[in-house]
Amino acid sequence: MPESQLRRPGLVVFDVEGVLVPKKRFLFFVVGRNLQFSQFLRIVFYGLLYEMGLVSLKNALSQVFKVFKGMRIDAPSNFFREVPLMPGAEEIFWMLRREGWKTALISSGLPAIVVQDLASKLHADYGFGLELKSRNGILTGEIGGDAMEKNGKRRVLREILAREELLPEDCVIVADDRNNLSIFLPEAFKIGYNADFVIRVKADAVVSGQLDRVFSEIAGEPTQSDQLPSKNEAVREAIHASGFPMSIVASAIGVFPVVVFICFVAVLFAVSETKRMERTNLPIIGSVTRYAATHEELYELATAPMFFALGIVLTLLVFPMPVSGAAIAAFALGDSTASLFGKAFGKRWLSFNKGKTWEGSLMSFFFAFLASLYFVAPLSALVAASIAVAVESLPLPINDNLATPLVTGFVLALTSFLV
Repeated sequence: MPESQLRRPGLVVFDVEGVLVPKKRFLFFVVGRNLQFSQFLRIVFYGLLYEMGLVSLKNALSQVFKVFKGMRIDAPSNFFREVPLMPGAEEIFWMLRREGWKTALISSGLPAIVVQDLASKLHADYGFGLELKSRNGILTGEIGGDAMEKNGKRRVLREILAREELLPEDCVIVADDRNNLSIFLPEAFKIGYNADFVIRVKADAVVSGQLDRVFSEIAGEPTQSDQLPSKNEAVREAIHASGFPMSIVASAIGVFPVVVFICFVAVLFAVSETKRMERTNLPIIGSVTRYAATHEELYELATAPMFFALGIVLTLLVFPMPVSGAAIAAFALGDSTASLFGKAFGKRWLSFNKGKTWEGSLMSFFFAFLASLYFVAPLSALVAASIAVAVESLPLPINDNLATPLVTGFVLALTSFLV
C-alpha cells in the first residue's frame, strides 16, 4: 500500500489474543483456576492438537468450550476481568481515535461477550467473537458465530467495511498468528505484532515490543531501527549467551551433571512462572525474570527459556562432544549477538523474515564462527555458523531455541561422518 494511503484514516482491525491481551492467560491461568483438573487437561489436549494441525480451529474450540457447560452466562466476562491489557493498548486506541481511525476487535478464540466488553473499555467501534449458546441464563457448552468458521473473520471484516463504506485498501490489520490469514486481504496494509512464522512472511511490516510502534506503522511514520538495546534486552541476551560456557563446562566435566543442572533450573523456572501468573513470586528466579523480561513479556507466560533449556539438553544428549558443544556455542552466542546488533545497527530487513535484519545476521555468523572454533576445526566451525544463522533467520514453525541447536548438531554430525 502506498505511504499516502497509510496516513489517511480508515479502519484498523486488531486480533485480540496475543495483541491486546496475553495469549495464554485467559484459558490457562484464569479459567483453568476455576476448573476441575480433568477439564483443564481437556483444554490443554485440544489446544495441542490444534497447534499440531491435527484438528481444525472450530473443532478444537467446540471441545474446549464444553467446559463452560452449566456456568452462568456472565461467567466468561467475570473471568476475563482478571486478565490485564497489554501495555500501551489503551494509549494506541486513544491515538487512533484522535486521528480519526475506526477500530474493530475480531477474535476467533474469545466469546463475543468478552470481546464486546473489551471493545467498550478501549472505546473501539466494533467487537466480534464466538457466540456462547445458553438456555435460561445458563451456558449449554455449545458455540457458534462467524468468527470461528473457516474464513469467518473475513466475512466479519467485509461486513464492517460495508457498514463504514470503506474499501479494503482503507484497512490496516494487526495480528500475531495464522488464525488471521483470512483477513490478510491483499489490498490491506498488514502488520504482524510479535508474530508467528506464517504472519512474518505474509505481513507488510513486523513489529515487536511496545504497541506504540504499531501506531507508527499505521500512520506511515518512519520508525527508528538503530536504537540501543534496553537493559532488559541486554540481560535476556546475556542469559541466552550463557549456553556457550555451559557447553564448555559439559566438555570439561561431562554431559550428565550439566543436563541435571539445566533441568533443575528449568523446573524452578516453570514453578516460578506459574506462581507469577497467580501474582505471587519465587525468590531469585522471579527477580531474574523481572530484569530479563520486557514490559509485554511480564504479562504473559514466558516459554522461550523453557525451549532454550530443552534445546541445549537435547543437543547434549543426542550428539557427542565436540559436535554438541559447537552446535550449542554457535546457537547461544550467535543468536544473542544477532538480537543485540540487529537492534542497534539493523536497517535492512530480510525479505523472507521481516523480523530479522541483514546486519544482525552477519554479526551472528561472525560470533557463531568464533564460538564454534573452541570445539571444532575452522571448516566445521564455518558449517556450524552457517547452519545456525540460517535456521535462526528462517521463519520456521518450530521455536528457534529448539530448532537451531538440534539442526546445527545434526548437520555437523552428518558432515563429520561423510568427511
